[in-house]
Amino acid sequence: MTAVGRALARLRGRSLRARMVLVHSLTLTAVCTAMAVATVLVQRYYLIRDLDQRVTDAAEHSQGGREHAPAGAKLGFLNERGQHTGTLAALMDGQKIATAEVVTDDGPRSLTAAQCAALDGIPADGTLRTRTVPGLGSYRLTAVSEDGTTMLAGLPVDGVQRMIDSLVAIEAGIAGVGLVLAGSVSAVAVRRQLRPLRRVAATAVEVSHAPLDRGEVSGLTRVPAPDTDAGTEVGQVGVALNRLIDHVEWSLSERQRAEEHMRRFLADASHELRTPLASIAGYAELMLTGVDSRKIEPELAWRRVSDQSARMTGLVEDLLLLARLEEGRPLEAAEVNLATLVGDAVWDARAAGADHHWQLVLRLDAPATVTGDPSRLHQVVANLLANARVHTPAGTRITVTVETADGHCAIRVRDDGPGVPADLLPTVFGRFTRGDASRSRAPGAAGGAGLGLAIAAAITQAHGGRVEVDSAPGRTEFTVTLPLADAVAAHISLMPS
Repeated sequence: MTAVGRALARLRGRSLRARMVLVHSLTLTAVCTAMAVATVLVQRYYLIRDLDQRVTDAAEHSQGGREHAPAGAKLGFLNERGQHTGTLAALMDGQKIATAEVVTDDGPRSLTAAQCAALDGIPADGTLRTRTVPGLGSYRLTAVSEDGTTMLAGLPVDGVQRMIDSLVAIEAGIAGVGLVLAGSVSAVAVRRQLRPLRRVAATAVEVSHAPLDRGEVSGLTRVPAPDTDAGTEVGQVGVALNRLIDHVEWSLSERQRAEEHMRRFLADASHELRTPLASIAGYAELMLTGVDSRKIEPELAWRRVSDQSARMTGLVEDLLLLARLEEGRPLEAAEVNLATLVGDAVWDARAAGADHHWQLVLRLDAPATVTGDPSRLHQVVANLLANARVHTPAGTRITVTVETADGHCAIRVRDDGPGVPADLLPTVFGRFTRGDASRSRAPGAAGGAGLGLAIAAAITQAHGGRVEVDSAPGRTEFTVTLPLADAVAAHISLMPS
């Protein structure tokens, strides 16, 4: 465990490839070591068991040889052919060695007193024991007794140990060669497997060097398609990185678009506010310098200052209304009959634009009742009618239709005027968008700030509806669609009046 801990500690600070190769090598080393140890232990068990069996057979053979041996040759059976070199036999007197011999290459040889002393004390119970005999090495021994005669037999263990040592050396050599080959193959395989990850890392580095703090952010580098296979871990990383880059690019584009919109809005608002402020300042100066000299009538100057103040106040109130609608502040929620509301708005518009032909059409399959703020909904209709009246010449027919179908109520304001140019349609509901250049303004009509349609769209969206426009020369139609009271959701994001 200590060696494994040191190896794992060395993994810190290395590259991923080195870590993977080292982990593979450690795993393979552990497996090979476990297999080698298991093989050696099993082999040693079987060899010792075989040696024990041969020792037992030798003891039994010594008893039989003693019975058939000539007088005075108690261990004469050792001279028989087939005896293994190193076979040891002894005749015991109690637990003392009376006589003992060992088979050598030159035949049986008697043991010395010291060697015999090492064999003393072995009981004749047939149990296998291991003793070290001076000059002969380790022996596996057993003693058996029959007819009052005890015989001891033994075989050397050194042969078994040499075989086990040879097995360990062979397995170590094979394991070493295998580890070298496996490490090499693992290194090549890991390098190939990590190539896509290196490409993913290169993509991330390239994106990190992109100037994201300025200019238009687009065309950021993506992970190549071959490295975005969701079936692999590296491919999943590539897919996640591409999604992150897409999100970053989109977010930065949206932020840039919002900043550009804000700059344009501030510029337009400043311009619109500067005009009445300049008029107020001019008339105030004229009043200071011209009243005494009777160059200007005070009533006229005050009336112009009041008109410009009212214009500036209306512009500021419209901007505040748009800001509140964008914040989603809750509005008054009441049941509103759109047929009655539109009828009143058309009547007011007819009084203001008597030189236009007005027509109201009701197509109601169900009561045109919606949930919302009556004053704000009236403002939506009034703005659309004012837009149609102001931007069309005298004699234009303006048809207002209220119809219900499929749980919604639609208010359509259609005129047969010159229409909205195609290049203006995408931004017709934007702030400070004016179509005076394309749609004829009624003579003497005051110029608006270009917020009427923007306010109408914002109020409609706050009521859960939508406003659309369809325009061509000779026909322009604005459509406001709102959910009926029975189909509206419990929560409506409106703002207080």
